[in-house]
Amino acid sequence: MYIFLYYFVKSYKNERIWWKELGVKVVKFGGSSVADGLQLVKVKEIIESDPERRYVVVSAPGKRFNEDSKITDLLFMCKAQAENNIPYEQLFQVVSDRYNAIRYNLDINVDLDEHFAEIMEQMEAGCSEDYIASRGEYLSAILIAAYLGYDFVDTKGLILFDKKGRLLAEETNEALSAELAKHDRAVIPGFYGSYKDSGEIKVLSRGGSDVTGSLVARAVNADIYENWTDVSGLLMADPRVVDNPKPIESISYMELRELSYMGASVLHEEAVFPVRLSDIPINIRNTNAPEDPGTIITTESNYDKNKVLSGIAGKHPFTVITIYKNMMNKEIGFVRRALAVLEDLDISFDHIPTGIDSLSVVIESSEIEDSLDEVIEAFNQRLHPDEITVVPDIALIAVVGKGLSNSIGVSAKITAALADAGINIRMLNQGATEINVIVGVEAKDFKAATRAIYNAFVS
Repeated sequence: MYIFLYYFVKSYKNERIWWKELGVKVVKFGGSSVADGLQLVKVKEIIESDPERRYVVVSAPGKRFNEDSKITDLLFMCKAQAENNIPYEQLFQVVSDRYNAIRYNLDINVDLDEHFAEIMEQMEAGCSEDYIASRGEYLSAILIAAYLGYDFVDTKGLILFDKKGRLLAEETNEALSAELAKHDRAVIPGFYGSYKDSGEIKVLSRGGSDVTGSLVARAVNADIYENWTDVSGLLMADPRVVDNPKPIESISYMELRELSYMGASVLHEEAVFPVRLSDIPINIRNTNAPEDPGTIITTESNYDKNKVLSGIAGKHPFTVITIYKNMMNKEIGFVRRALAVLEDLDISFDHIPTGIDSLSVVIESSEIEDSLDEVIEAFNQRLHPDEITVVPDIALIAVVGKGLSNSIGVSAKITAALADAGINIRMLNQGATEINVIVGVEAKDFKAATRAIYNAFVS
């Protein structure tokens, strides 16, 4: 007897809720889920418990315990030693032993020796960092495909990038769709693709296997994308900051994007976009607790008028540069000229709160630490301000939820909670989407402020 997962989507044309039975599922397993043979037994049980789990995206094996190393990190170390004419064979043996231990323990009928030899040959020839970084996923997918009895489908030549390393989303979708249509069940390595013109390997950023899973889900028009990791879905706050935060049962893509950008790291923030285009739900699940329902992420979250807050996330340090000029609001092009300074210096900003006679730019401190004086000088030359102030070591906290836009007194509740905790607010800004409020406090107050806000909204 199969357990079918249902989800509902709200139709704005007729204001009805309708239910859809799921058919094809894409499942992605992270590094902790494929770290060793014991974990792969769990993975196989999860996949075989539901015949709709037909396309499997895998990461490279992660840490088995705290002091362990990730396969990708070991491969990077091998390349570094090879480049510096330091013998790396013993370290590479550690990599091959990890895979062979899984193969022997699970009696998997696959020979990886030719792949190990190819990787070593490429290292001797001076392969790119992207190539060596991708081999962990490549070997993992070959091994797991043999274990499951599924086809192996390489993402080289399917996930495509232009000369500047930008993902070619539509061409990727066409290539993946055409190839995966040939395979009823397949295992696909995450994290990499290739340049369209040269065919050389190109990797996504760390955590990019989430993006691969999302691209595959869109390509096969999946009914759901299950992202299996080592936590049972998303939590309303970081458990390292807030004790026992409540789980998030359902959240919208837009809310997740706000939380991911501000530090909630369960899911790669870029993984949202491909599935959002096709309105495919994401289900965050726990490989070690498969009975837990996890978190469902959809176009529209299950809005509960009694629940204002969906989650809180934050990060630091930021630097706030505030430009003061009398009658600034009457000066045409002032904001454009200010932002042109940052563009010319290749500096990105996070927020630009404004007043009648002031403009603040909030920038991650790492972005500006080597060019702060240059930025201030450029602002003075182009804007002729009355004054410029710089406030370093600011933490930003995002208070996110669809209920914020329909609730009275949200800002008052935030400010009261922080006042009661003796925390000074350096910035308060509500985004145009009205689903988030950004609070700026001194970095030293970050944890206390997060706890105060959480406790104010969650009983």
